Amino acid sequence: MAEQKTNHAPRNRRGGFGPPGAGMPVAKAKNTKKALRELVRYLAPFRVQLILALALTVVSTTLSVLGPRLAGESTTLLFEGLQRMLLGQGGIDWAAVGQTIVRMLLLYGLSVALWIATGFILARVATTVAYNLRVTLLAKMQRLPVSYFNKTSHGDVLSRVTNDVDTLNQSLNQGVSQILSSVTMILGLLVMMFTTSALMAAAALAVVPVMLVVVGFVVKASQKYYKAQQDYLGAVNGQVEEVYAGHTVVKAFGGEAQVTANFETQNQKLYGAAWRAQFFSGVMQPVAMLLGNVNYVVVCILGASLVVAKTLPIGVITEFIMYIRQFNQPFMQLAQMMSIFQQTAAASERVFEFLAEQEESTVADAALPAVRGDVRFEHVRFGYEDSDEIVINDFSANIKSGQKVAIVGPTGAGKTTLVKLLMRFHDLSGGAIYIDGHDIVGYPRGEVRKAMGMVLQDTWLTNASIADNIRYGRLDATEEEVKAAAKAAQAHHFIKALPDGYGMEINEEANNISQGQKQLLTIARAVLADARILILDEATSSVDTRTEILIQKAMDHLMEGRTSFIIAHRLSTIRNADLILCLDHGDIVEQGTHEELLEKDGFYANIYNSQFEKVSA
Repeated sequence: MAEQKTNHAPRNRRGGFGPPGAGMPVAKAKNTKKALRELVRYLAPFRVQLILALALTVVSTTLSVLGPRLAGESTTLLFEGLQRMLLGQGGIDWAAVGQTIVRMLLLYGLSVALWIATGFILARVATTVAYNLRVTLLAKMQRLPVSYFNKTSHGDVLSRVTNDVDTLNQSLNQGVSQILSSVTMILGLLVMMFTTSALMAAAALAVVPVMLVVVGFVVKASQKYYKAQQDYLGAVNGQVEEVYAGHTVVKAFGGEAQVTANFETQNQKLYGAAWRAQFFSGVMQPVAMLLGNVNYVVVCILGASLVVAKTLPIGVITEFIMYIRQFNQPFMQLAQMMSIFQQTAAASERVFEFLAEQEESTVADAALPAVRGDVRFEHVRFGYEDSDEIVINDFSANIKSGQKVAIVGPTGAGKTTLVKLLMRFHDLSGGAIYIDGHDIVGYPRGEVRKAMGMVLQDTWLTNASIADNIRYGRLDATEEEVKAAAKAAQAHHFIKALPDGYGMEINEEANNISQGQKQLLTIARAVLADARILILDEATSSVDTRTEILIQKAMDHLMEGRTSFIIAHRLSTIRNADLILCLDHGDIVEQGTHEELLEKDGFYANIYNSQFEKVSA
């Protein structure tokens, strides 16, 4: 029943008068003022350009404000000239009218030129800020702990780097100049109107308090919806990214309906927040137009009565009508800027929230001494931050340099977690890990990881050539070294058979080669790294039996003289290990060689024999 209700949800979007997602929880801004202060601080290096843009905007706006005064003067000159012609006392002073019109055109022309210069400066500043923000965000991603990405949607992180930064770019490019020009124009018009006719100016300003009340209401009502809009946009992006990455699995298991239903739920939330945000911001423009029309009526009626009473020149009415049109324009621009401002505030908060996330702990820049390969686990204890459950209870082991150590145990026993702790992907909850007697906590994570080569069960390749993907293990490797590593990993023969060989481009999804071939390339990458400690987490899980035998021979040769940690469910691949550690619920329950553990007829023997029982069954 729940699924049917979800599938019917799209009808709400097309029918009825309210948006879908009514009653949904709305994410309120946590600290918008702080986020905007951070944005201002980020703009500090561009203060000279921004001050110059401000000065040009003020001059440009001032020139455009002076235009109506000249238009009013020319109207008065024409009207008085016509009066003289009708009375037979002279005619129109065309020279004076022409001079006034030329001055007005020059003012407007110079105003436009300065406005273009302002746009150029702000465009450069906005794109530079966006560029720097993306670089900063990417650098921040590299410093965040693995635990952050375990609990955060990849799509939400991407949305902060792309959508939110793009929103800031557009806001800085369009919004800053419009806000500056609007404020300057309002102040300039107030001066011009009051110096022309204080009575007419006071009548025109009567609607301003109403406008301020409307603006205050819209800002307060729409802020939470703009924040929710940016959050839900990140959630939608995350879902799209997830489904796109696994579209083959979705189709294979017929999960299209469920995926569509889940997406529709998130999309409805985004639609509901966006609908409300745009509605509130859209209220401003029609209200501003209504108040502007009221101003026109007031100015025309009051101005006509003053002209009839001969207390005001007729050109002042023309001047004030132009002032009213210009006076309404900055308010309408500010009304339109409300939506951009709200988006900017929400995007700023999300961007600087990400930049404020706690990074991996760092230590002084100390180089790890040349590694021999001795590894000691001393009462290691670990539990994930967002869970009270302890994964590793009390793990201790002493591995000598050059030993091949196999780690076995049921799913969830802590095998992969153990090697991640060795590489400092997570910090320990207790105990210590030593390499050659040095506590790894006392050295930078990068130094510790340089001493290790790792092949994960989940392969990861970049959108680059096969040679560059192998070279990722050591970026300064020569072409000959890359090929030698590929040969050692039994990958050279299939690479040569591919179009363009080592120069073949792997696409973004890395689906133009097989899973087994991807595994071979990641092994070649580890071979090229030439680390003293090797970690193989199900390194042969995605290859066929024949390839597995070839890889195993290469691995045996590669692991000579190196400390190796091997995680494998197929126990037949670890018979020749120097030490087998049997883990269960985070503790070592047995350890020894393959023969010793079989003789004990305990935990390891049960796991080993159960595999052959399944095969014979």
